[in-house]
Amino acid sequence: MINRITHSIFLFILVIAMFTACDNNSTKPPTPKPEDPVGDVEAWLTIGNESMLMGKQAIDFSKDLGDFTIILDSTVTYQTIDGFGAALTGSSAYLINKLSKENRQILLEDLFDPDKGIGLNYLRITIGSSDFSIGTYSYCDGGNIESFAIPSVDKNDLIPVLKEILTINPTMKILASPWSAPAWMKSNNSMYGGSLKGSEVYDDFAEYFVRYIKAFEAEGITIDAITLQNEPMHEINTYPTMKMEWQEQSTIIRDYLGPKFVSNNIKTKIIIWDHNFDMSYYPLNILNDALAKQYIAGTGWHGYGGTADAIDAVQEVHPDKDVYFTEQSGGGWNTDTRMGNMFYYMRSFLMASVNRGSKNFIMWNLALDENNGPTTTTGGCQNCRGVVTIRSNGNYYKNEEYYLLGHFSKNVRLGAVRIKNSSTKLPSGMTTASFMNEDGTKVLVVMNRTKSNQKYLVRSGNRRFLYNQLDESVVTFKFK
Repeated sequence: MINRITHSIFLFILVIAMFTACDNNSTKPPTPKPEDPVGDVEAWLTIGNESMLMGKQAIDFSKDLGDFTIILDSTVTYQTIDGFGAALTGSSAYLINKLSKENRQILLEDLFDPDKGIGLNYLRITIGSSDFSIGTYSYCDGGNIESFAIPSVDKNDLIPVLKEILTINPTMKILASPWSAPAWMKSNNSMYGGSLKGSEVYDDFAEYFVRYIKAFEAEGITIDAITLQNEPMHEINTYPTMKMEWQEQSTIIRDYLGPKFVSNNIKTKIIIWDHNFDMSYYPLNILNDALAKQYIAGTGWHGYGGTADAIDAVQEVHPDKDVYFTEQSGGGWNTDTRMGNMFYYMRSFLMASVNRGSKNFIMWNLALDENNGPTTTTGGCQNCRGVVTIRSNGNYYKNEEYYLLGHFSKNVRLGAVRIKNSSTKLPSGMTTASFMNEDGTKVLVVMNRTKSNQKYLVRSGNRRFLYNQLDESVVTFKFK
């Protein structure tokens, strides 16, 4: 009886084992995903001899070895990026608006659509005239603040072009800056040179910004940030300028503009300075006033004097305030080749600022004509260069600034963060900047001016790819 029971149990176990084996054999093990996926890296290359200008390449992840490695570490993040762009001056808006509807659409898509063009995402506009405007005007020429109105020249050119741009890129950030207060607020009663009359006009001057922001809001245009005065330490009587010492700028922000923004529930950022690297004492003194500082988003910089390490001097004392790069122009003073100029601006200004924390980078005129104009007077810059040159026949020409901006703006989108990159053997003459977009894509820009080709690996996590970069070139990589 016991033997019969034992035999039955043995048969039962044997049947179960056979079914289990059959079930296991019927399920194939999952195919492991390759450690190094193929074809996932896109690259855009510009070569100094212009044989390629942001030419697109496809690169495979691989296990090949290079002479050194650039490592991306997305766990270490820095500033959030607002965008890269240029100034839609009065002259630029006038030229663009003169184009036929078809040509204008092609140009604007080339500039502002990230798929069809380079996807610029930041614009600077002028509050009234600059040295690149069609005439001399402010937004309040009637002798008192109640005369505030958008002038007809901006209604005819600036506003329509801005609206077309926003249709193409609704996430566009806009910074607005005056080159001068209205003449009646100034001691010389002119928009050319001089300074504000004093405390008697501070309230009206602050109200000027409030009304400006609200007027553009009524047009469906959001002003993300303002500066109180373009280049406040530059005063000349041949085109709109105005001197504003740091004590005055601090007082206006602390006692007038900041409180007005709060009481009117205005979220537009206030950026101070908006001038060269060579006078870091100006923003430092303003930020050292805790009452003024509470209203300030950050400091704006130009690159016409000094070097970018001035940013470090301010950030060391006030790391809680943001960095902005608000103006740089190319022009007839550049004596290198077109791409040599581009490499110079990329290393000395764009990368130098962004790698120090700048949330943006803005070139000067978005568009000028073949004669580097039109200009407001003969007293301003007569040989500045636009990002594009619009010819009288309606065609346009892409200048070096187009590729300078495009290597960043096309792939580093609004909301991206700058991330850490490192290399123990990076040759002298190579410059890098790295970012991660909100969708997780990584972007690495590498400039090679080492006098020789460079063969290197780019590694992110467990994945890597090999690239052999030509001398005198810049490449932008994008990958997940």
